[in-house]
Amino acid sequence: MIVVTTPTGQIGRQLLDRLLDAPDAGPLRVIARDPARLAPAARDRIEVFQGSHSDPDVLGAACADADRVFWLVPPSPVTDSVAGHFRAFTEPLCEVIEARGVQRVVAVSTLGRKVAENAGQISASLAMDEQIMATGVHYRALCPPFLMENLLGQAPSIRDSGVFRMASDTAHAHVLRTCATADIAATAARLLLADSWTGQEDVPLVGPDALTPEGMAEVVSLVLGRPVRTERVGIEDYRRALLGRGASEAVAQGMADMTRAIDEQGFYGAAAPSTPETAPTAFRQWCEEVLKPAVLG
Repeated sequence: MIVVTTPTGQIGRQLLDRLLDAPDAGPLRVIARDPARLAPAARDRIEVFQGSHSDPDVLGAACADADRVFWLVPPSPVTDSVAGHFRAFTEPLCEVIEARGVQRVVAVSTLGRKVAENAGQISASLAMDEQIMATGVHYRALCPPFLMENLLGQAPSIRDSGVFRMASDTAHAHVLRTCATADIAATAARLLLADSWTGQEDVPLVGPDALTPEGMAEVVSLVLGRPVRTERVGIEDYRRALLGRGASEAVAQGMADMTRAIDEQGFYGAAAPSTPETAPTAFRQWCEEVLKPAVLG
């Protein structure tokens, strides 16, 4: 029995599709705040538990007799503590692992272990891993760098102004390693469908490109057939913009700290080797398949 959290999110939705297509997946359960967002065809083939996977009762019921769990802590733009938000989800999971006999957990985390310091949401995600691993469960932490899908929120700006913005206080452009969410879903599916792996390990998911933001803009320009450039936004300006869009002080500061750590500590940079077996999607391929339809319709 596999339990999937965030089944309507960018990664969870693609993972659920892959599991439903797998002949040997067995029974599937999902935890969804809004089951109406699930595809009708999927709802007919899965057991749905409505609510949040931070709710111990909902999580416990969904994990009864389940041996594998896909875990992702959803972002909250208004939490008053980024670390507290992650703990609020992770503590019930740790209790369920011990009470329900869950054998394997596959979770979405991040690059940066033993390197990232004072890194906002990244630090909170890495602390989540440590907390789950302390239970002794067989564990795989999926560790991507910058998600290509982060650019989708700027599709209107790319379409209307030919610009996407990156927050940075660094004068010189650095390589920013990337990963497509489809590769995260594919790797999660492979692990959830296997029953031979044991122990606890990080699984890096680093795409094949070594592009600066300017290099990314060149690729986007080629794919769209129109000029696209990137603009640097100072990290403090970025923090204020997040506040203006309704983010809490804690979330805005966490995002600023995360961006600064990526800038200064380099764990999303050129030193991260590509991992073609887990993240084969090139940035240009993603632009052609995902970004171009979002921008041009």
